[in-house]
Amino acid sequence: MQGILTRKVFSGRISLCSQPRCFSQLAQKNASLQENDVTVPKMPPFDYSPPPYNGPTVDEIMAKRQAYLSPSLFHLYKKPLNVVDGKRQYLFDDEGRRYLDGFGGIATVGCGHCHPDVVEAIVNQTKRLQHSTVLYLNSAIAEFAEALASKLPGDLNVVLFTNSGTEANELALMMAKLYTGSHDIISLRNGYHGNAAGTMGATGQSVWKYNVVQSGTHHALNPDPYRGVFGSDGEKYAKDVQDLIEYGTSGNVAAFVSETIQGVGGIVELAPGYLPPVYSSIKKAGGLCIADEVQAGFARTGSHFWSFEAQGVTPDIVTMAKGIGNGIPLGAVVTTPEIAKVLTRRNYFNTFGGNPVCTAAGHAVLRVIEKENLQENAHVVGSYLKDRLTALKNKYEIIGDVRGRGFMLGVELVTDRQQKTPAKAETLHVLDQMKELGVLIGKGGIYSNVFRITPPLCFTKEDADFLVDAMDYSVSKM
Repeated sequence: MQGILTRKVFSGRISLCSQPRCFSQLAQKNASLQENDVTVPKMPPFDYSPPPYNGPTVDEIMAKRQAYLSPSLFHLYKKPLNVVDGKRQYLFDDEGRRYLDGFGGIATVGCGHCHPDVVEAIVNQTKRLQHSTVLYLNSAIAEFAEALASKLPGDLNVVLFTNSGTEANELALMMAKLYTGSHDIISLRNGYHGNAAGTMGATGQSVWKYNVVQSGTHHALNPDPYRGVFGSDGEKYAKDVQDLIEYGTSGNVAAFVSETIQGVGGIVELAPGYLPPVYSSIKKAGGLCIADEVQAGFARTGSHFWSFEAQGVTPDIVTMAKGIGNGIPLGAVVTTPEIAKVLTRRNYFNTFGGNPVCTAAGHAVLRVIEKENLQENAHVVGSYLKDRLTALKNKYEIIGDVRGRGFMLGVELVTDRQQKTPAKAETLHVLDQMKELGVLIGKGGIYSNVFRITPPLCFTKEDADFLVDAMDYSVSKM
């Protein structure tokens, strides 16, 4: 049975590299195979088959990437995955094999791949007007801005559209500096906010920071309930922000920026009770509070539409992207009328921010989330998925922590639970084996030992079971 480790399972079809007939016959006789009391999972049925693919091969694409694209680009898996089709929570490769998408294009695909309502909105707008300029009137941008503002609390009703999360965070940081007249930014260790000048400075992980000038940012202790020095005591971590203000600044700051659930950092949910005292300290220092909702926003956490709501706070500025357009290049900054006025001191212009096609897509996304009750689904199925992952943690010592909420979940692997030694190689192995079984998830964390599970919000309980069963099987075979 040594060959079992190299088998591939896709769409209920099981094949062994040199003996596809053997396992295919077994699969037809049984819903699953049994080995050492761990069942090979079977993918849920799905009524869609992609059209035949006639494009370039994996080798041809890789050759062009190496010749014409940045050498900084990397790919997951030992054998690169060539995705050519997508429908709802599933992706298909160039051979027609189906995969359960547990990563959602890095927390981007919320409504599901190629959702017909979103596609229709994009196509209809493209047929009428693909692009103009915000110097002319267009209903798409105005209607979406109104709908988006209605999802935010308080006076957060002025929307500025961008093309990405990095751009949204850059704009938010600049606005905070202009509004307050201060330049010091406080962010969190382990946070991620983008790869431009200001956002790279605010990011708190060396792997994402180049050796360029990054001044004026102070990184506070990360309120990490699993690895943090104060466990889940949010108020103790908050004291560090006050200390930074007193010892590292003039006493006045421009802003505090943070994710409520750190995505790239390994799905770390900030310790309970952390943000209220931090926001209070920042306000007393004359600063603004910026909530980075690029990954956790748009109902992904299930319990709330925006992740900051779980901490009972209202930011001065909210940034967003990814799930806002279900994959369309789109981002936004939402703030108050008073703060928004700072951009009238000079000219601010964004050629593509608010593009009619992108904003039409964004508006369609909001309608789909409401129509299909995707926030409720993220809460119910996400809670079920987390419970099943927690049961897996109780089964395997290598799983050190299960965390997050809704469809933003993390599973951290460690070789020693007491020392919390990162299991980086094991994480890569399980990631690859799950792909062979037909499940795609991501990885992250400062040590690259955390599975990031951020699927489309249309994920079902059957999908959740398949994902966990695939992880169970892969871990059991290490």
